[in-house]
Amino acid sequence: MRFKTSVGKEPKHSDFVTCVDWNTTEEVYSCSDDHTLLRWNLMNGETTKIADLPNNLFPTDMHWFPKGPSSNRKQGSDLLMITSADGKFHLLNKNGRIDRTVEAHKGAVLVGRWSYDGAGLLTAGEDGQVKIWSRGGMLRSTVVQAGAPVYSAAWSADSNQVLYAQGKMLVVKPLMPNSNPSRWKAHEGLILKVAWNPSNNLIVSGGEDCRYKVWDPFGQQLYSSAPHEHPITALSWAPNGGVFAVGAFNTLRLCDESGWSHSLEKMNSGSIYALAWSSDGTQIAGACANGHCMFAHVIERRLEWHQYEATLTGRRSISVRDVSNESWERLEIPDRVIQLALGYDHLVVVTPSQCHIFNSHHWNTPTILELREGAVCMLLLCPKFFLLVERSSVNLYSYEGRLVSSPRWAAMQPETMNEKSISLSDDTLAARDQNDPKVIHVFEIGTTKALSEAPPMLHTVGILEIALNQAGSAADRLIAFVDRSHDLFLASVHGSGQRKFGKLGRMVQSLRWNCSTNILAAIQDTTLSVWYYPAVIFSDKRIVEKTCAKNDSSDFGKNPVVVSFVGNHIGVRRADGSLVNSAVPMTVTTLHEFASTSRWEEARKLCRVVKEDALWACLAAMATKAKNLLIAEEAYAAIEETDKVAYIQHIKTIPNRTVQMAEMILMTGNLDEAENLLLQNGLVFRAIMANVHLHNWNRALDIATKHRTHLDTVLLSRKQYLDALQKSEMNEKFLAMKDQVQIDVVKIQKAIEEELAKERNNAK
Repeated sequence: MRFKTSVGKEPKHSDFVTCVDWNTTEEVYSCSDDHTLLRWNLMNGETTKIADLPNNLFPTDMHWFPKGPSSNRKQGSDLLMITSADGKFHLLNKNGRIDRTVEAHKGAVLVGRWSYDGAGLLTAGEDGQVKIWSRGGMLRSTVVQAGAPVYSAAWSADSNQVLYAQGKMLVVKPLMPNSNPSRWKAHEGLILKVAWNPSNNLIVSGGEDCRYKVWDPFGQQLYSSAPHEHPITALSWAPNGGVFAVGAFNTLRLCDESGWSHSLEKMNSGSIYALAWSSDGTQIAGACANGHCMFAHVIERRLEWHQYEATLTGRRSISVRDVSNESWERLEIPDRVIQLALGYDHLVVVTPSQCHIFNSHHWNTPTILELREGAVCMLLLCPKFFLLVERSSVNLYSYEGRLVSSPRWAAMQPETMNEKSISLSDDTLAARDQNDPKVIHVFEIGTTKALSEAPPMLHTVGILEIALNQAGSAADRLIAFVDRSHDLFLASVHGSGQRKFGKLGRMVQSLRWNCSTNILAAIQDTTLSVWYYPAVIFSDKRIVEKTCAKNDSSDFGKNPVVVSFVGNHIGVRRADGSLVNSAVPMTVTTLHEFASTSRWEEARKLCRVVKEDALWACLAAMATKAKNLLIAEEAYAAIEETDKVAYIQHIKTIPNRTVQMAEMILMTGNLDEAENLLLQNGLVFRAIMANVHLHNWNRALDIATKHRTHLDTVLLSRKQYLDALQKSEMNEKFLAMKDQVQIDVVKIQKAIEEELAKERNNAK
């Protein structure tokens, strides 16, 4: 991936260009010390003078009113804010007429930024103050009064915090009263530029020490570049947070969100004072000291899927290569490409007005659908569907171009979504709530209702990343998520009862499901951990570690990221940008294939030949879930889980098949499911005794009372339990029953024997 830059032959401005910004994806405005406001039309290459500004207006920053749905944009709300060196900021309409001028600071106003919701704006200046203003230019508050100039500032995604640079320090200041700011030393020299992305919530800063650095909002450094030749004078995040651009003297750099550099462009531009991305994240404009406006678009994006490799070779051309037979296809798109994704035998290409769906079996006949809004923020694929996230809507399509559904939820903000906050599978769509990151919304494909009318998933702390598995049926659907403590959790999506949750690991930074098998890979404290059968967390937590393979961290370096997991190959991106491949043994995917098709004898033979504990542990969990006693017994014996072997041997002596199934469910720790199975089959005694054996006394008494049977059995078992512990009865429910039910040991024993005899007779 790299920039393809273009600069006019002659500068259109006669002095420094100090600021640029995009009004639409094809229209750029620039302002210069020559007091002119120009409009650049990238479709036809025309440049138009919009206005001559006052001679005493020397611009320092420019920002258009945000156009996303969260800004509550109304018709005619095209407002351009320009800050100037005389301490004022100006609000202009689209035609360049100044509607309002506000005296804001003493000395130059160095920064002017609209909030993401459009409700207000911030300014910062040489007087060391950061101020918040209403949309109409009324002062709301002075949030910072520093002793040194504030050269750069930015809003947080929720517009409730402000980031600003003060000397060598970065400061995050919440706008709530009496709240303490977070402050840390970020650079060895003066900080000139900062940017805070609303999608990934990461901060990038650059300064006179000639370095740029990536931070999280809590001040943890994620990346620090090598020193450049000149100070960093411009920074800008792409809207989706996937990349950012760095500008310096005669230098433009494209960087990944983790910090490493995709490309470096050298040009004759002088210092680049400002950079601005288009809303689709494919183009960038730069303000240059030599009077030029520099434009660049991203090309050579490369995608891989099995034997296919797709490369964006130009604005409107894509090259597809099949490495298995070295065949090539050149795809010409009628308009510039803003999004593309390759996977599941399809290539989906998005332009400003259309979506082209190519099938790997016939590249020359794409399915074309017209876009609703023409501003696609993100593209997500799964085996049966693909998701288009547009500026104000989320739409799900089949690969035939049919609209499947348009899910919505409260406070939905599509323009700030990224691949970590939304996930898609064949039957489920999951999205993290953007106002409350503790909440995950779950939707069933084909409808806009939550699954089974159940409430969204709730977690105790904020969630950073979510991912749905792709393999299996809807009943096997799982969601993995990482919270702010970097703990990895696994949860079931479907189910009639309460959702199952389990904790898989700690210190997890990145995760990825296999595209066709329920295998999960994650970077865990710089180690690559692969859970061969993550669902084991719901059946037997003790053998989770036996199903997990961990690779040495020496190959991956610091802050690696899992970028792909296709087939048996895992792609890990190191902090320096290099791609390291790691392989999962083919025996693991083969075992999953055997288990999913109930070929248990072949699965057992495979484990006997390979003789690895990890495979036997996976087989034990798979067989337990499938309630296959023989396979589960041998698998647990192979990994020396003697207690499980003894319990399975006990289950095999039970003549009733329903009771056997309930006992296997109990072995996985799911009491509610086992109890429901027993009660539905009329085995009330077994349901009572299951709760008794687990010391779930209140539930056992409730079942016996409801069905008016074996009350005395429950009371006797409770008495024997307390006598063994040498304790007296304190439970009010049992105290109330003590005088109502007479305990006769002989009678109780006879009733138990009759129940067991009845089970044996029914089994015959």
